[in-house]
Amino acid sequence: MSTTADPVALGVGANSPPVEDSVVAKTTTTVANAIAKTVAVISSAVSASTTGATSSSTPTTSTSTTTFSSTTTTPTPTPTPSQSLSPALEDAEQKLSVKDLSQALQHFGIVDYLVFIAMLAVCAVIGFYFGFIEKKQKKQKKLSQKDGGGAAGVEERRGSEALDYLVGGRQMKVFPVALSLVASFVSGISLLGTSTEIYVYGTQYAFILVTLAISGAISWYIFLPVFCNLQLTSTYEYFERRFDRRVRIFGSCLFVVMNILWQPICIYVPALTLNQVSGISVNKIVPLTSFICILYTSVGGIKGVVWTDVIQGIVMVGSMIIVIIKGTLDLGGLSVVLEHNRQYDRLVGPDMTFDPTARMGVFALFVGGALFKLQANGINQAIVQRYLTLPNNKDVKKALILSLIGFMMVMLMCVYIGMLAFAEFYHCDPITTGLARAKDQVIPLYVVKNVGHIPGLVGLFVAGVFSAALSSLSTALNALSGVILTDFVEPYRKKPLTERQTAYLLRGVVICFGLISMASVPIVQRLGLVMQLSSTVAAITCGPLLGAFSVGMLLPFVKTESLLTGISCASSFTAYIVVRAQIAIFTGALTFPAKPVSVEDCDYTFDLPDNWNATTTATPMESSSHGIHEISFLWYTAVGSVGTVLGSLLATLYFGRQDPRVVDPELISPVLRKFWYGKYKSVASDSDEKSEFTLHESETQPKLEQSEKS
Repeated sequence: MSTTADPVALGVGANSPPVEDSVVAKTTTTVANAIAKTVAVISSAVSASTTGATSSSTPTTSTSTTTFSSTTTTPTPTPTPSQSLSPALEDAEQKLSVKDLSQALQHFGIVDYLVFIAMLAVCAVIGFYFGFIEKKQKKQKKLSQKDGGGAAGVEERRGSEALDYLVGGRQMKVFPVALSLVASFVSGISLLGTSTEIYVYGTQYAFILVTLAISGAISWYIFLPVFCNLQLTSTYEYFERRFDRRVRIFGSCLFVVMNILWQPICIYVPALTLNQVSGISVNKIVPLTSFICILYTSVGGIKGVVWTDVIQGIVMVGSMIIVIIKGTLDLGGLSVVLEHNRQYDRLVGPDMTFDPTARMGVFALFVGGALFKLQANGINQAIVQRYLTLPNNKDVKKALILSLIGFMMVMLMCVYIGMLAFAEFYHCDPITTGLARAKDQVIPLYVVKNVGHIPGLVGLFVAGVFSAALSSLSTALNALSGVILTDFVEPYRKKPLTERQTAYLLRGVVICFGLISMASVPIVQRLGLVMQLSSTVAAITCGPLLGAFSVGMLLPFVKTESLLTGISCASSFTAYIVVRAQIAIFTGALTFPAKPVSVEDCDYTFDLPDNWNATTTATPMESSSHGIHEISFLWYTAVGSVGTVLGSLLATLYFGRQDPRVVDPELISPVLRKFWYGKYKSVASDSDEKSEFTLHESETQPKLEQSEKS
């Protein structure tokens, strides 16, 4: 029998329903003896081999059945694990508790550690190669080409350090950049978060993949042509050219805030995975892995980041393919996987509703989801910086297409792994029983049960999750160093930085923000599903930024003051919605109905939460009045971006319009350039009108270009 309990709302390790004192007194001694014996058996078995606990069947010899009613809101008379032991004490002594089973499944063997350490070592080596060896070779090559008085100019060209560190000298190749983009798109958050989303809520979120093609086309035709033609190091330089320095600083601050909020989530996800399979504390895992990432990012620059992404992407995809193939075969084929998911209502599409509070409504997925993906791959500094490492627009288009195809394939694998995990646990939900100590540990738990008896494969999967997370973290840290240098340091210096000063600054920024992110991880541990949390955090800043770039590239008549008004109001309003929603989720005032789960066929003992039946319906959502914070998290980016555009247009009524001819046509998207400037050319040719306009010009860019030419 199944029930519609919300796994997101369930607590871990809650007390079981009350029983009579006499029953408890009779069984306490028996349970204690059973636990002592089973722990001794498990300890010897785990140390001798890696079989038993990791096989496809759970290592128990008897089954306790626990049933629950989904039609009531009060606990039904349910036998506790202690009561289920009374019929046969012999069976009770052989039955594992959830705590003992969890410990038995935490075996990260020597081969697994070697595989995991090898991945981290390769990343460190790549960073050192591009930071020292490749840089030294390039310097020697330049010195060998010097001739007389031109030696100093060849050896030290001002700006070369930042150019190499941030955009790889704009000479990267298409394939590694495309792989790097995929690895950056598919963070550990996406890898585990998407699979957990499918496990808990069904396949609704999978339809967001349709929006990738839409967002990719918009990026190519509207945003990327402008960025690539201007050859900017920081995308926020655009704001100074189109508006003024105030907008540039505002946008850069939003980007920095977003990374400070997002990076701890990125670090936390792989640590959670390793904790599930090895039992090592998250507080011990985070400093080690963060240090490795900070090391190769600060030393190797964008080249080190891209090539470690290539290695990490291969490891990530390889581990997922192995898990998918073996998991499907063990369950009996694709038809069995689909049947188990269909039986428990996991194969579902978006909710066909206009209700904005529907978590996965059709408009939330296709409109809100499209805008969310658009900000991720169209205007995000970390992603655009990858495209700018390529030498020309033709290569940018190839990299964009390849990365979108790769991203779709990897996300489909994430969706299928979520379905595999549910097909394995459909009869005994580990979130409810507490076998998975956090919701996002369901997938690592499944991997341990699926391939844990094969030496090295669990280590490969953990290495894949870490690869996805570290690639995203290294990308963000490298992008942060570029933004801090170009937006917060260079514009305020009378003299450009020397090569040595630039090198120290870029690496210092990586180290500082890496340490800040590492110290913020404990906060993330208390905030819920990482996939939803990641989307929520990104929306606070990326939504308004998407709106600001849209205004700049599509509406040349909007003034600086109008945009500042629009983006300020939209950022504040979005932040209010997001913070209010997170508080409501944290306090339990806002819950979402999940798909049915069952614990009736569990073959280990566990304690059930007191509020099991109380959480079967989303009673907080049934109130007659809805707050704005109850809208789907997929609408957050739309609120920020559309709010910025509408706010800017409304502010234009007060501040007035500016003549589009004062804006450089290169700053306007090619799709609308003819519309805005074609009519002025025709009027001028007819009337021979000669008008002089002072174009918007960056206050810092001419200074940097002149110093470089000199």
